[in-house]
Amino acid sequence: MGRIDRLAERYKSYIALPWQKDLAGAQRAIFIVYDKADERRLRARKDLFALATAEAGHGWSECDLTRAFSEWMANTEYRDSYFDSPEDLELKLEDDFLQHVAGRVQEVLTAPEADDNSVVGIYGIASLFGFMRVSELMKEIERDIRGRVAVFFPGEYENSNYRLLDARDGWNYLAVPITLQEDRGVYEL
Repeated sequence: MGRIDRLAERYKSYIALPWQKDLAGAQRAIFIVYDKADERRLRARKDLFALATAEAGHGWSECDLTRAFSEWMANTEYRDSYFDSPEDLELKLEDDFLQHVAGRVQEVLTAPEADDNSVVGIYGIASLFGFMRVSELMKEIERDIRGRVAVFFPGEYENSNYRLLDARDGWNYLAVPITLQEDRGVYEL
């Protein structure tokens, strides 16, 4: 059994457990942590997670953020000037891009099919690297999580800290980590 299959099995065991209803939004997040080298494998096998969710009696929706930056930039009025002076883009990224990405995720989280008995899978988090922090995105969307949100996170989880693409200083988040390492994470089989 490959790494992604084992990760899907761990997710399946967790998602099948009874759901506590009175959790805050931040506690309704599940971070599925995998090696950044497995991104393509994970995407090819992402249906394993949707199937595991359905087998547990829950709905499944997806939000892919892979093209979020390119779509946002294409619709930015002064995009050409940002290519001439990239440092001018920093302020716009801090506010406008974060709101753009959060809005895309919130649209899926608040759709009628994403009720309190469903999971929204978020892919493409790696494409946000260098443009925004995942921790900031999670703060923006946590109040809109009704069921659960599964964030597919290419990076590391260690000592209650998440590190995207193994490159940034980590942050501590209340999400349930699902990892392949037996000695890491809150959830272990």
